[in-house]
Amino acid sequence: MRDMDIKAVFIGDKAENGAVYKMLLNKMVDEHLGWRENYLPSDMPAISEADKTAPSYLATREHMMKVLDEVSRRLRSGSIPWHSAGRYWGQMNAETLMPSLLAYNYAMLWNPNNVALESSMATSQMEAEVGNDLAALFSMPDGWGHIAADGSIANLEGLWYARCIKSIPLAVQEVLPEKVQGRTEWELLNLSVEEILEMVEQFSDEELDRVKAASSRSGKHIQKLGKWLVPQTKHYSWMKALDICGVGLDQMIAIPVQDDYRMDTKALEQTIRELAEQKIPILGVVAVVGTTEEGQVDSVNKIIALREELKEEGIYFYLHVDAAYGGYGRSLFLNEAGEFVPYESLAEFFEEHNVFHHCVTIDKSVYDGFKAISEAESVTVDPHKMGYVPYAAGGIVLKHKDMRNIISYFAPYVFEKSVKAPDMLGAYILEGSKAGATAAAVWTAHRVLPLNVTGYGQLIGASIEAAQRFREFLGQLRFTVKGKTIEVYPLNHPDFNMVDWVFKVQDCTDLKAINELNEKMFDHASYMDGDVYDERFITSHTTFTQADYGDSPIKFIENMGLSKEEWQKEKKVTLLRAAIMTPYLNDDTIFDFYSKAITEAMEKKLNEVIE
Repeated sequence: MRDMDIKAVFIGDKAENGAVYKMLLNKMVDEHLGWRENYLPSDMPAISEADKTAPSYLATREHMMKVLDEVSRRLRSGSIPWHSAGRYWGQMNAETLMPSLLAYNYAMLWNPNNVALESSMATSQMEAEVGNDLAALFSMPDGWGHIAADGSIANLEGLWYARCIKSIPLAVQEVLPEKVQGRTEWELLNLSVEEILEMVEQFSDEELDRVKAASSRSGKHIQKLGKWLVPQTKHYSWMKALDICGVGLDQMIAIPVQDDYRMDTKALEQTIRELAEQKIPILGVVAVVGTTEEGQVDSVNKIIALREELKEEGIYFYLHVDAAYGGYGRSLFLNEAGEFVPYESLAEFFEEHNVFHHCVTIDKSVYDGFKAISEAESVTVDPHKMGYVPYAAGGIVLKHKDMRNIISYFAPYVFEKSVKAPDMLGAYILEGSKAGATAAAVWTAHRVLPLNVTGYGQLIGASIEAAQRFREFLGQLRFTVKGKTIEVYPLNHPDFNMVDWVFKVQDCTDLKAINELNEKMFDHASYMDGDVYDERFITSHTTFTQADYGDSPIKFIENMGLSKEEWQKEKKVTLLRAAIMTPYLNDDTIFDFYSKAITEAMEKKLNEVIE
């Protein structure tokens, strides 16, 4: 079909499509039960009619029902209303796609394990097709991808690939020195991934096994591989990844961000050149597309341009794009043929597909950042974030499918070395047994909503439009509470759909007092216990510290009327934070209703915290 009506693919905040969900779920459960009944129907049933009338059977069933009643009670009283069209303004939780829920529910009945084809004939193939989908999303025709448990595992896997691949030339120098004769260690440490793959392609299986045995998997060479450069806006998973992979936290360098919270590419270049002068190589660089605190998109295109420039000088680095949050946003710019639409045609393209209902600005720098992802070696992308798929569904894509051969392991009791993917999935990933139900959920989402402007582009567009409208709405708010005027200061224009803001008493120039006000607001507007039905506005928060962000928040501090000296004294600013993932707020009537309702809820909470 041409363009999706996204209201048809969710259960709905008031269960408006609940009857459809129940009908389809019952239909699929009936089909599964029929599948069981029809497998060799002449076989003797394991549970007889007499068994079902036994006192112990009936007592066990009653006990089971009581436990499930307790599960229901706990979940109803201990869950946040992320499904709400406009009450929840917090973490990356939102309505999940109804078709994904149905596919997940259905596949769980078979309990497929995607590490072995013989136990997951359907869902292993689905995961292989999902990998192809994600490679196409990032315009990587020779790429390969798979579903991981989450973005942290995918990031760890990206570092694992970088570490193993970049160690191969040193391993060749050790076990097959004639293959790299005449090359210095510095030259070997600065070979591109393509050059390394071309090198190992010439090896026999026996030679490749010897090289892999002498690579970083042996524990050798790891400290020689160099530094891992990340922006200050990095996800915390990178510290764990460096620890687990043996690269070490001492090898990580945090590159400053600008006052728009994108990586400072000039600082990146300066750092790389200073390291190169000391003959310290760069293992890799991480760019972030969709930072988890600010929603920003690093200038991936500038990082790629820098790499091409440095390559001419004999300096090369592996590039991983952490697009766990923002990766699905690339579907906004893809037409039905999977082509990245020129920026000059973008406004007309969005109008043709009715993506935005109001004026939405997508800066060219954001467009360029998304477009350049195709030049990275690996990308993290999480279906369970902007893919609107149930947890746990992370993902990773490699630019070159052959990169898998560098890290592959084989477990004979699971699969044979000669068997082709998807049979061999477990040989190329960090995980072992993994739920096929997740693959079914993601595969279904991608078939219902194609990864282009006609499908996911509609959904992502609704989210971005809601975020820009919500930020504009916040900037116009002003409250009078107990004789005090309370102003609202949104953070910079978000590249994606994260909105941060600060409540501030008018004319207050005390950053500590401002932080305390916002911490109190978070305490009163975050749901941890109690009656969720009493919570009319729920949000999350974040803190920008000088230790983590340098002085990049100064511009925002000054916009609030505070001095640099106040920032230097306090060294942190507390903000309320919302991932605007609701698919409904691009509807004028719904937005108007909830903007009024949230204004009232905010005012009520301000009255609770203002002394």
